[in-house]
Amino acid sequence: MRTNLLVLATAVLMALVPTHLLAQGSGKRPVRVLTPATPGGPGDVQIRLLLPRLSEALGQTLIVDNRASNNGIVAMDIAAKSPPDGHTFAVGNSGTHAVNASLYLKLPYDPVRDFAPVSQFSTTGMVVAASPRLPGTSIRDLVAFAGGQPGKLNVAIAGATGELAGNALWSQLQLKMTNVPYKGSAPSTLAVASGEADLALLTPLAIQTQVRSGKLKAYGITSKERSPVLPDVPTLMEQGVTGYDFPFWNGLFVAARTPDSIVRTVHRAVVTALQDADVKERFKQLGLVTVGNTPQEFREVVKRDVEKYRKIIVESGIPRL
Repeated sequence: MRTNLLVLATAVLMALVPTHLLAQGSGKRPVRVLTPATPGGPGDVQIRLLLPRLSEALGQTLIVDNRASNNGIVAMDIAAKSPPDGHTFAVGNSGTHAVNASLYLKLPYDPVRDFAPVSQFSTTGMVVAASPRLPGTSIRDLVAFAGGQPGKLNVAIAGATGELAGNALWSQLQLKMTNVPYKGSAPSTLAVASGEADLALLTPLAIQTQVRSGKLKAYGITSKERSPVLPDVPTLMEQGVTGYDFPFWNGLFVAARTPDSIVRTVHRAVVTALQDADVKERFKQLGLVTVGNTPQEFREVVKRDVEKYRKIIVESGIPRL
């Protein structure tokens, strides 16, 4: 009996250790959560929905730190160079990690080597969104309009994934567009809605309200499946753009060399938060497919997409920055 009690007590103590590790030597100092865009962007909205559950599960105060920059480089660079003690999280996405790895010749961080993936939040397609003044409703209507005026249409670039997905699309459709970088989804959405830019590739989360109100129009979805929040918008593959599939994901990272015990603790907190009924319903309303995979599964997603986008960049001849 005494032996069984000792084993049980030891197991309980071991289960409590990882959460305690986040607070060791910190005086319960807050955890900084770096996001690579302005408030209101897809990653920002998702982490803010998860924040109360994460804070409760970890017993820590989490503070969102928005560091908008072209393709999220500033936020990810800060996160990559932060102490690996579990007090700095980063909300990365397919652009900051999978695309940037090949798009930039001198990226100040390595998306694979410098990060420990925790868990993927969600995945979604992107919408080819346009100013209402552009004609038609299908991608072929856009081709007919833009084909006669090469370089005249401006594309608001919210991040690396949208930039690469757009460049690949224009190349496949034999169109010439002019890219204009913006600091995140919210400024890009405003630019297109106001007529400052003509087009942008943005998530349904970022623009569903504007599409429904008629402030923006949608020419198609970049993923294989339609968005649950914009079910009337067909995919580009449905419209004859063969083999075109560019989903967009968001997830949580910490600095490389963060102890496995901390990564596991944060992972459990993320999965618990994603499984919350209110969170799941809100994600669904925003057109997001909830993921919540393991750190190793997430690492494989990053590695796979790095190679996928590297191949696309090389084969399409997209200039590296």
